[in-house]
Amino acid sequence: MTSGQAVVEAKRLEELGVPRRTIWRRCEPGGVWRMLLPGVVLLGNGEPTEEQRIEAGLIHARESSMLTGVSALRRYGLKKLPDFGDVHVLVPAGRAIASTGFVHVERTRRLPVPRIRAGVPTAPVPRAVIDAARRTPELDPIVAMMAEAVQERHCVPRALAVEIDERSRFDARLLRGLAPILGGAHSVAEADAWSLWARSGLPAFRWNVKVFDATGRFVAKPDGWCDEVGFAWEVDSRGYHSGGDQFRATLARNARYAAAGIVVLQTLPSRIRTEPNLVLDELRAAFRSAQRRPRPDVHIG
Repeated sequence: MTSGQAVVEAKRLEELGVPRRTIWRRCEPGGVWRMLLPGVVLLGNGEPTEEQRIEAGLIHARESSMLTGVSALRRYGLKKLPDFGDVHVLVPAGRAIASTGFVHVERTRRLPVPRIRAGVPTAPVPRAVIDAARRTPELDPIVAMMAEAVQERHCVPRALAVEIDERSRFDARLLRGLAPILGGAHSVAEADAWSLWARSGLPAFRWNVKVFDATGRFVAKPDGWCDEVGFAWEVDSRGYHSGGDQFRATLARNARYAAAGIVVLQTLPSRIRTEPNLVLDELRAAFRSAQRRPRPDVHIG
């Protein structure tokens, strides 16, 4: 890892000939260095960067430690993450190292094989997601992390299920969060839709499948699809679909639905939470409408 100012262990400075009293004097308030963690020194007096905090955390945790949780997921490029403001590291179960300062230390008997990301030993994505999720009290951020990890092809849903089983089998929140992802949901809004559909009593829905007409031309990729009657459910965000290219794309999509004879219900994501019973009524009514006419000659692929 490279940084503007080095982060080093105080013991290493002593080995290089810097007297202990000099180290402490330079780390006093107003000094030229900063003691970031017990025995870990920033050779500068500014605020540490995220990279310097990570480096300090791994020095504190010592060999065989690795980054996990939110800080690890950022290194994989994930963005829909809660903000804990600390550095989460894994260490072997027998290591007597405590959390301190901005470092959250977690001892584990299941230390995974790390991936090296920008020079840092980092837990694999499924483990990092579940480690972050176990510390997250709200369900929405958990679903968002899981959905982004799967949608961006960092892992498959089954890998998350294995981690939950191995690490958090009694945490019902994680199972609730994963259920719609296993079903094919790609976002919090789609997870809400999946949960509402589960209450509807309607036949099986498929999620995020591609629909083609009789000639093989692409029609759409609906959020929810009932293949039994050829019925599509789109959970359309007003902000995303109301302007510019997105609005034109939505109109073109709806025209393709109409040309293919597909009944489609459009629902704002917010209504699934604020008016769930009304949305359920609309969902069932739209399904019955689709059921009353011959199934359109379309297929999924």
